[in-house]
Order: sequence, then structure tokens, then C-alpha cells
Amino acid sequence: MTRPGADVATDPAVLKAAHTPPLSLPEAQARLLALAPLVPTEQRPVDDCRGYYLCHDLTARRTQPAAPLSAMDGFALRSGDLPGPWCIVGESAAGRPFDRSLGTGEAVRISTGAVVPPDADMVLIKEDATVEGVRVHLTGMAPDPTERHIRPRGMDFGQHKLLLSAGTRLGPAQIALAIAAGHETLTVRRALDLVVIDSGDELAVPGTSLLPHQIPASNGPMLAAMAASQPVRIRRIGPVPDRLDALTDAFAQAAGADLIVTSGGASVGDHDLLRPALEAAGATIDFWRVGIKPGKPLMVARRGAQLILGLPGNPAASFVTGFLFMLPLMRASLGAAEPLPRTTTALLAEPMTAGGSRQEFLRAHWDGRLVTLDSLQDSGALGPLARANALVVRDARSPAVPAGGEVPVYLLDFG
Repeated sequence: MTRPGADVATDPAVLKAAHTPPLSLPEAQARLLALAPLVPTEQRPVDDCRGYYLCHDLTARRTQPAAPLSAMDGFALRSGDLPGPWCIVGESAAGRPFDRSLGTGEAVRISTGAVVPPDADMVLIKEDATVEGVRVHLTGMAPDPTERHIRPRGMDFGQHKLLLSAGTRLGPAQIALAIAAGHETLTVRRALDLVVIDSGDELAVPGTSLLPHQIPASNGPMLAAMAASQPVRIRRIGPVPDRLDALTDAFAQAAGADLIVTSGGASVGDHDLLRPALEAAGATIDFWRVGIKPGKPLMVARRGAQLILGLPGNPAASFVTGFLFMLPLMRASLGAAEPLPRTTTALLAEPMTAGGSRQEFLRAHWDGRLVTLDSLQDSGALGPLARANALVVRDARSPAVPAGGEVPVYLLDFG
């Protein structure tokens, strides 16, 4: 363990770790997700489950529709009576079905969503019919097949059918499906308790007067906004100065959280105190450094059931590692079946040079077909992040790609 107050840059444990080859992105993500602490479950009203993940498979408690329904406005009748005419004997409206079976030569007016009367097997749409008094005549084309405009019983789902698998994220359509299937509550994992800590002597509280050597602390709000795309309760601490006692105190304040995410202090400089502060707070370092750019000095530690994710301080590095590590970790802890983001492919608007020694994530803008790399890729720049809606993946030592070539991209959607 590093001694409190020791010179971090010359500490033997730090130097040894610094010379250990960094993990690849897949290795680091797999290792991190294996550590993900599952938060406890709870029952929530279905209409209050947006963004949560199902803990169990969802099956239908009822059949939808429970009876054959008309898909169009028109007339319900017996196809055996074609070509008509038919005598109109009543009406079936949505929520107010016709109260008996149809007899030979009879028809009922029917509206979209209304129950098709027993013995009726055809809906003649208004456009193909003419009404004279109480009689309806076929003046257009009969439906082919005759049941074309009828939604059969169980068309959407039948009772006991598997509708959604465990780990599915609940959005508007999934919530509607669960309610239609007869569910009032669902078992999900409760919101994750997250503490975000900003650290660095150069950081000042946003909105305060700045000295020339200071910058507003923007990483904490950025990471909190990113995390807010998941079910989470967020508390922010900082900015915390580069002092071992201040960082240790911040970790003490966050003792009850499921997850702590820090920004800054994860490298090996004289003022990068995250590692000794974690050890002083009783945490154990699990792994450190990932072979990506930006974001190499990523650190993961455990303190009991609590996980601590140390992200770099440069804003682009903090953003990229938040996207690639913080969000997947949160999703895994909340029970997501697929916690990792997926890449898609896009065509380069301009040529891309060959890759360097690390896998890179380049800030870019995708217009739905072509992706354009931002001209500024410095990890300290926020402008490219604000302009970007995608990260282009450039693998280590990959060859140059010409304009029009396909590249893998992550789309930055935090909905």
C-alpha cells in the first residue's frame, strides 16, 4: 500500500503498475462487468418503469385482442351471403359490441376496434358499400381474403406467451405492452446510488470568479448528465483539491453509494493522488490503465461491495471512458442483458490516417450516411465533444482508410 503523503511518481507499486502493459478495451470491459454489483430489486408501477430493466421474463396474463376486432369502419356480415344485399340490424362500436349473432342476410355497422359479432366473418369497408335505407349493397370489391379487415383473437399475443426477456430495457412501447398484457407492477432493480467526484487544484465551482490558473469544474456535471440516462440517484462532491486528506474525506462521504466515479488524479504525476487516496480509504485496486486514446489512465477499485471507477481528468478522456465504462457498468448493475454499447458502420466523408499504438475514439459528426472527423482531437478540448454525435473507432496500427471507406462508429445517444 502506498504510504499517505508518499511521492506517487516514485512509489514502487505505482511504478510497477505503470510498466505493466495496459489492458485492451474488451479485456478491461469484461473485467469491469464481472465486478458489477447488482443493486437490490423492487416492485414498481409499470408506468413508472421507463428506463429500468426487467428482472424476469415478462409473460402475458391475458389474450390481446380478447375477441375478433374490426380493423376498418364498415359493415360486419357473413361472407356466405355474398353478393348481398344485407339488412342492417344494429351497430358494433368500440367498447359497445352488438349483442347477438348475425342471421342470414344481416349486417351491422362496425367501427375500427369494435368486436366482430358472432357468425360474422367479413367486414365490408364503407368505400365498397352503398346504403339505401336499412339495406347495404356491395358496390366495390369484396375483401380478398374475406377476413382481411378482421384482427383475429390473439393476433397480438395469447395468454402465457413470452413477450419480453429479462434484461430488456423498458421504453414507451415496452411499458404499453406490459400494461396491455395485464401487468400493474414489474420487478426491476432499484435506482443506482452514484457519487461523482471532481478532483484537481485547477478546478473552481462553476459560476464563481476564476483566476488565470483556474477552469470551471465541468467533468462532474458532464458525467452526471451522462449517467442520468439510466435509473440513478446522483450526488456530486467537489471540486476536491489535490490533497490526500481531501480525497480520502471525499471517499468517506461516499461510503454508502453503490458506485463512485471520479474524474482526475488517475495518472502517475506527483499530484495524481487517486491511487493512494483509494488505498487510504480501504479500497483495493483491481486494474489500472487501458490501451485506448483518449482514456489510458483508467482505474478500477473495490471497497467491499462498492465499486470505484477512476476516470481521467481531460474532458474528452473523461467523456469517452464514461461512455465505454461508466455507462456499461451502470447498465450491468441495473440488470441490462446487453450493457455494452454497439457499434454500427458509417462511410468516411474524408480520408482517415493510419492508427497509432492505441485504439482511438475520434470525435465526429454523422449525418445519417457520412461521418466527418472533427479537426480538433485534443483530449483537453470540449468543443469537439459538443459538436460530436458519434465516436469513430480507429484500431491500433490500423491502415489508412480513404474517403468513402467504412469505419465502425459508436452513436452518442443518451436517451
